Amino acid sequence: MTDHLVARRTALDWAPPPGPLAGSPGLEGWSVVDAATAAVHTGFGLSRLAPGGAVPAHVHSYEESLYVLDGQVVVQTPGEAARLGPGDYGLIPVGVPHSLRNDREAEARFARLSAPLPRPEHDLDTQLVPEVAQTVPVPADVRDPRTRRYGHIDAATMDPAQQTQDRLAVSASMRTALLVYSGISVKMMVDSDLGAVLSTMFMVQYEPDGLAGAHDHPFEETYLILEGAVEASFDGATYVLEPGDVAWAGCGCVHGFRNVGDGPVRWLETQAPQPPGRYSYRFARDWDYLRQQLGGDA
Repeated sequence: MTDHLVARRTALDWAPPPGPLAGSPGLEGWSVVDAATAAVHTGFGLSRLAPGGAVPAHVHSYEESLYVLDGQVVVQTPGEAARLGPGDYGLIPVGVPHSLRNDREAEARFARLSAPLPRPEHDLDTQLVPEVAQTVPVPADVRDPRTRRYGHIDAATMDPAQQTQDRLAVSASMRTALLVYSGISVKMMVDSDLGAVLSTMFMVQYEPDGLAGAHDHPFEETYLILEGAVEASFDGATYVLEPGDVAWAGCGCVHGFRNVGDGPVRWLETQAPQPPGRYSYRFARDWDYLRQQLGGDA
């Protein structure tokens, strides 16, 4: 039996950040996957930043990705600032100084992925640095080199009918394509194209008949449900996950999904470390077939 966890939205518990970022005005978080869990490669949680709130300049010894759920947050790095709103996402590479600020009148909420896992015994692998000069923020635009590590995703992005050349933000290619199979649509967000080396972040949508059979990976995955309802199994334990719920599957945890709602189910998914070039998936049905061919038990 390998490890997994499920955190219900009803368990959401905002708290001030620990470590060097403690005292950041207006910042609170809900840590779901951290050093108190079985995770090795993944730190995942939600954060909220109050109007006027700010996070001082700092660096991490891990890769950090953000996905904005509500409100707006400005991510400031040396020489550039990106204004991220709902559906926007971004990558902060290892060692890049950055600060956050909310200069709007509404609270900002965002999901955050850290890879590898921040370690409490090393100040959560975070160090404060001299403040970064503020610049005028520009909207996240994958075609604008000033925001080259940011992008946007919405309902049209997940619609196969909207994937024509004139509707795409970036010219169509195998690297920018929407992957559609078995009632499932997958759109990459943070990956090597954006400069990530330690993790990925992407959007998954299952149509009413969408399902993925039992499989496992040589990496950890985290799932934040955004819309609909999905039946998820982890090492034989079954759960129905709904918006706001978070689940995590460790390396080797056999898992599968089935849409159990009336409409699409959609979630934010992360992987850490990045999948290898081959053998990212190990489907149980394929190896069961081989066992049968060899005359073994089904």
